[in-house]
Amino acid sequence: MRKALKTRKTLETHVKVDLNLDGSGKSSINTGLRFLDHMLESLARHGLLDLEIEARGDVDVDDHHTVEDVALALGEALKEALGDKKGIRRMSSAMVPMDDSLAMVALDLSGRPYTVLELGFREMKIGDVSAQNIRHFIESLAVSAAINIHASVRGENDHHMAEALFKALALSLRDAVRVEHGEIPSTKGRI
Repeated sequence: MRKALKTRKTLETHVKVDLNLDGSGKSSINTGLRFLDHMLESLARHGLLDLEIEARGDVDVDDHHTVEDVALALGEALKEALGDKKGIRRMSSAMVPMDDSLAMVALDLSGRPYTVLELGFREMKIGDVSAQNIRHFIESLAVSAAINIHASVRGENDHHMAEALFKALALSLRDAVRVEHGEIPSTKGRI
């Protein structure tokens, strides 16, 4: 089973992530930020990940530390659950419409963290999360999981744009982690 349990504890947050890559989309998410919970529930459901996240953070200050540390812990869990990445598809992409919005995500579980993001949010906040922290979540996830993520989203409604983005990320991830063969998917012999 490709599972991982990660805990991240700082003076600002305490985060616990339990991830099963071979799940059915079940989730139990409580970060103290309802919009982040909603996005992570969507990630689990559409990525067919079983995901439990419990986070306590200094959301009375703002949402930054909680968003960042949840992304870092989730990325560490993803990296651990993938192990040596033997047999995985490795690269994938998805395009997801949601009403007025269209999101595109391409990713490579390459072992090399990098992000290229074109996120055109219009408002300062989406629910109880700062729009800039949606970008920060993707960047932090890419760094801690050591993956390459290219993502863009356009539309009129920031909520729809963020949700389409997380759904596209989920579908890309679901496809990229799929085991297809018995080899390391790299000419280097390791990822």
